[in-house]
Order: sequence, then structure tokens, then C-alpha cells
Amino acid sequence: MSLLVVGSVALDSVETPTEKRDDVLGGSAVFFSYAASYFTPVQLVGVVGEDWPGEHTKLLQAQGIDTAGLTIEKGEKTFRWRGKYLPNMNDRETLEVHLNVFEKFNPVLPAAYRASKYVFLANGSPVLQMKVLDQVPQAVLKVADTMDLWINIQRDELMQLLKRLDGLVLNDSEAKLLTGDENLVRAGHKVRELGPKFVIIKKGEHGAMFFSRDETYVMPAYPTPRVVDPTGAGDSFAGGMMGYLAERDSWNPQTLKAALAYGIVVASFNVEDFSLERMKVIGRPELNQRMQDYKRMLSF
Repeated sequence: MSLLVVGSVALDSVETPTEKRDDVLGGSAVFFSYAASYFTPVQLVGVVGEDWPGEHTKLLQAQGIDTAGLTIEKGEKTFRWRGKYLPNMNDRETLEVHLNVFEKFNPVLPAAYRASKYVFLANGSPVLQMKVLDQVPQAVLKVADTMDLWINIQRDELMQLLKRLDGLVLNDSEAKLLTGDENLVRAGHKVRELGPKFVIIKKGEHGAMFFSRDETYVMPAYPTPRVVDPTGAGDSFAGGMMGYLAERDSWNPQTLKAALAYGIVVASFNVEDFSLERMKVIGRPELNQRMQDYKRMLSF
């Protein structure tokens, strides 16, 4: 089952305590779509400028990602982000952000994309995210990501969006900010009561928490000893999760739990190198093997 993602496509410059990379492939829609493509066909919607390297598009297409929705704006520059990770590799500083062409991003879906059943709205303005939902009336699963910026400056619009979603993905600090509750269990349920049928709180190296009306559980991160670059880990997690759900064409409780586990496994590969470098050299067999290791880790 095809999966639609709408979000940022970027060129990142990343500095860690030991290494540095400039102008590498990044963006929420890129990490998500590559992770999801291990499981199902992906339709990507985003915008880039004239400085966008053509080889990046070819890389995505070679992975089976449909880039008909990737628009190149002449005379414009691609969204760029520069960040620095602190020694703990969990916290980071944003050194520069140049929205460029992404600032005026107004996605109009290709006709073939409008019949999408599975839809993921990567981090972006809730106003923009609702415009996308208006274009996919047949969607059976609608999930979005958000961040503190939108909670602070577009709270009313975000509240409208939440009532239209099946699922919401956000991190722990964002859940606390949105609800005003420092207890993550209470915060997760409070977010769910705002509209989504399920809520997933990302906790970085500590895994993820899941909340629905009937279930609450925590899934730990896969204990990879090699963390090189955490950029895109949350998007890769979401991509693995949504890709598995679309592949199974189901999001019942049992499938959702397996999907979260696959999301965690995909993210564990993503952090092992810069950009998509680690992801480019693995496939479904490696994911399945690590999933078996993860299952054994959780059995007692």
C-alpha cells in the first residue's frame, strides 16, 4: 500500500564532538521516505531550490521513492540547517537555519497522490498540514509530527489539526509543553484526549511511549554502541513505523506495536553514520535480523 509523506527536503551541515559534514542530504521527508521505503512504495512531496544536487533525487528514486511531488523552484535556494551536537550526543545546538524555498512551501499534491490511504505529515506548520489533509479525502490513516515552535505560535491551528488526526508523534518536551504536565504518562493521555486516536512520544535514546484509549506501553531504544549522527532519527523512526503499517495495510493494536518496534530498529541504523550513509548499505534482511535481536532482548 503506497504511503504519502509531505515535509522538508534539506541540505544539512552537522558537527559532532569528533567529526563534521557539510551540505549532506537531510530533511524530515527525506529521512522518513528512505526509512519507509524498506517496507512499501513511498510518494514524497517537498520543495528544493536550483542548488539541489540531482544525484540526491536519483538516490531517492533508486530506492523506489516516487519524487513526482518534489518541486524545484528556479532561482531559489534549498532549505539549509546547520547544527552541533554536544558530547552526550542527545542535545544539540542549531547554529543556522535558512528556510529559503521552504518558507513559502504550499504543497499541491499530484493527482496520483490524492488517493493515498496512508499519510504522514512531517514536521511543519499545522496550517500547511491541514491543507494537505484537504487533498487526501480517502486516507484511512493520518499521522503527523509537530514541534515546540508550532505549539508556541500556532496553538489554535494545532488544536484544529489534532481533531483531524488518527495519530500524533512528538517528543517528550513537546508533550509537556503542549499539556503543561511534567508527568509523561499523564501528558500522553492528555494529548490523546485532544483528538488523535493514538499518541507516540519519542524519548531519544530511551525509546518511545505509546498511548491509546486501551493501551499504554514503553518500547526501549535498540542499544547500538555506535552513535555517529542522531540527525533524522525521529523521522526514520516514524518512517519505519508508517512503512510497516502501510505494508500490512492495517493499524490494529498488534500491528501498531510491531510497527513501533520496526521504527525503533530503523532509527538505530540511522544514527550509525551521517545523513543516509548507513541506511544506503542495509536492506530488509539487516532490519529483520536486528528485529529478531530486539525481540530476544525484550523476552523474559
